[in-house]
Amino acid sequence: MKLSEVHKTAGEIKALTKKYMIDTYERYDFVAQTAKGMYLYDEEGHAYLDFYGGIAVNSAGNCNEKVVAAVQDQVGDLMHTFNYPYTVPQVLLAERVCKALAMDKIFYQSTGTEANEAMIKMARKYGVDHYGPNKYHIITAKGSFHGRTYGAMSATGQPDNACQVGFKPVVPGFSYAEFNNLDDFRAHVTDDTIAIMLEPIQGEGGVNPATPEFMKGIADLCKEKGLLLLLDEIQTGWCRSGNVMAYMDYDVKPDIVSMAKALGGGMPISAICATEEVSKAFTMGAHGTTFGGNPVCCAAAYAEVNELLNRDLAGNAKKVGNYLVEKLKTLPHVKEVRGKGLMIGIEFDAPAGYAIKHGCFDRNMLVTLIGDRIIRLLPPLIATKADCDKACDILKEAVITAIECKESPHVM
Repeated sequence: MKLSEVHKTAGEIKALTKKYMIDTYERYDFVAQTAKGMYLYDEEGHAYLDFYGGIAVNSAGNCNEKVVAAVQDQVGDLMHTFNYPYTVPQVLLAERVCKALAMDKIFYQSTGTEANEAMIKMARKYGVDHYGPNKYHIITAKGSFHGRTYGAMSATGQPDNACQVGFKPVVPGFSYAEFNNLDDFRAHVTDDTIAIMLEPIQGEGGVNPATPEFMKGIADLCKEKGLLLLLDEIQTGWCRSGNVMAYMDYDVKPDIVSMAKALGGGMPISAICATEEVSKAFTMGAHGTTFGGNPVCCAAAYAEVNELLNRDLAGNAKKVGNYLVEKLKTLPHVKEVRGKGLMIGIEFDAPAGYAIKHGCFDRNMLVTLIGDRIIRLLPPLIATKADCDKACDILKEAVITAIECKESPHVM
């Protein structure tokens, strides 16, 4: 829908949002009406360079033509049915994903937090089935983020974060160990532990990649103790890190892996993939979903995955990401640049993140913020070196204005 089609002004849309919506987001001050490739366009046609990608969703580009065509084709045939009949998009996507990841089974959900809930439930059910009712403890990492529903929120290792404050008590059975500290994870293993759950690169925690030694050590620890390895690839998966899945860079294989975001190319779909043995924990009625595996979402995801793999957008993410990291290191006031592929965090030496974020917006570029010092970049994986040059020029201006000129951004 466009403003002209509903006979509303941008001001009226903003006023109606304020009146009727429970708004937990700090809005950018524009109405996003269209998008294409590397850009979003507002109600007046102004272009915004997209370096947040819908939070790592629009990986094959905004409104990718093949994804759009797949949605348009499917929506006229079968928009929704529950998971009783077989559907073509569902099974074609299942085959494509499982073969690409060398995994055995897939279970669809609609959002990332649901996928992590399913992963947690499958691991606990496996533990109870094989070892008894107390085998449900899961170790996660401090600084992790796994979602906002109760199980995923409880797995999140940020007890002082707004995502947990006010919502306690959390679900029991989780403990948090220091990320990239194998000894601390080992110390948290008990007789009741069934799994270790990790992000290969912590996203909301500040864009912190696991070290190769840590990830290999965790995989070895799981084998030694008979634990399941659960990997949360909601944000890192599907070519974002420079490989199809981030865990592939570490030469480890999970028992269960969760995915969402980039999987659907803009449509709400998520999934877990599991080994044959662990997947058996989900027996008839043990888990379910109304919208998971929706035919339109599966058709979109099938087109998106084919675009990502056939165009080697993982390779592009690695090449362009390496180029971008080196450029970012030359910006003023940069303390550290972290990440892999086109998942990058820039930590500055002053708490000016908010001003930098809005300085970028004022210069028609969209980025995300973590805390008060870290700007996170998650552009579509079609980004070119020219796009990165433009982004760095904008960031440089925003940083100088925010830190050296100490200019405060206007409040949205």
